[in-house]
Amino acid sequence: IIREFAMAMLWKFMRVAKYSKTALPPKIKVRGIPTHSRQSVPSDFAASVPCSNTVELFGKSYPQDDYSNVTEKILSKVGKNLHNKKHHPLWLIKEQVKDHFYKQYTGRRGNPLFSVYDGLSPVVTVQQNFDKLLVPPDHASRRKEDNYYLNRDHMLRAHTSAHQWDLIHSGLDAFLAVGDVYRRDTIDSTHYPVFHQMEGVRLFSCHELFSSIKDGESFQLFEQGHRTAHKQECHTMEAVRLVEFNLKQVLTKLMTHIFGDGLQVRWVDCYFPFTHPSFEMEINFQGEWLEVLGCGIMEQQLVNSGTETPLLH
Repeated sequence: IIREFAMAMLWKFMRVAKYSKTALPPKIKVRGIPTHSRQSVPSDFAASVPCSNTVELFGKSYPQDDYSNVTEKILSKVGKNLHNKKHHPLWLIKEQVKDHFYKQYTGRRGNPLFSVYDGLSPVVTVQQNFDKLLVPPDHASRRKEDNYYLNRDHMLRAHTSAHQWDLIHSGLDAFLAVGDVYRRDTIDSTHYPVFHQMEGVRLFSCHELFSSIKDGESFQLFEQGHRTAHKQECHTMEAVRLVEFNLKQVLTKLMTHIFGDGLQVRWVDCYFPFTHPSFEMEINFQGEWLEVLGCGIMEQQLVNSGTETPLLH
């Protein structure tokens, strides 16, 4: 079925430090499954500022301009890949989530449904980090005060969602992305300029979504309707309800796997530029409600955009 006839859910969770409220809320961080990483980033330190007008990262040179604000201290963190260092706490969490998804979600032949990308370069274009995610040009999350720019065109990713568009349009239907992300936060007990995200995306065709529903063949994914607080204008309410149910069920199972049985969960409506409707999950942890992830139904425009030829899945 061509990609224009599929709708997607997205989630991301797990950050080591709390994000700045002025920056884009992180998505969900989901960890990995099979490790099919592209553009693998070496773990050794790979950044330098050889002269005042260029920055070199992973063998590439980036001319500096009036937007350049990345510091040598931050550059010294790039390429450490703590989430890929065996026995590191981040690696342990990644492996725990990966194991959960391996066992819970398999294809027709028993192979893992989700693939994982945990070695993508943290250097991305501004277009990848913002434009392809439908972030408005004047959105506060783009500010120099909140991000590390190499120049006007390149930056250190502010979220793993910077890879989302490329992975979807490479033909993937279910994937997890893991990586280090960078935001200009003042260091305190809950903030640090380098942290980690884990993110997941799942695309559904009409058959996949409705095949287990009685009389499901009569339901459709799309309609020409109106956008409301509960759905996009192009999605049917039946499809939205099923995707939302699936999304929350998957994430509740994941959090229960991590934190244990008896977990108290509540969902809060929120806003992300690239999903609608959007939600945040909070869990009751040591007597307090703690936000652990954000998620939602991906904007159909993001799923469809840039597809010059039909992509089959």
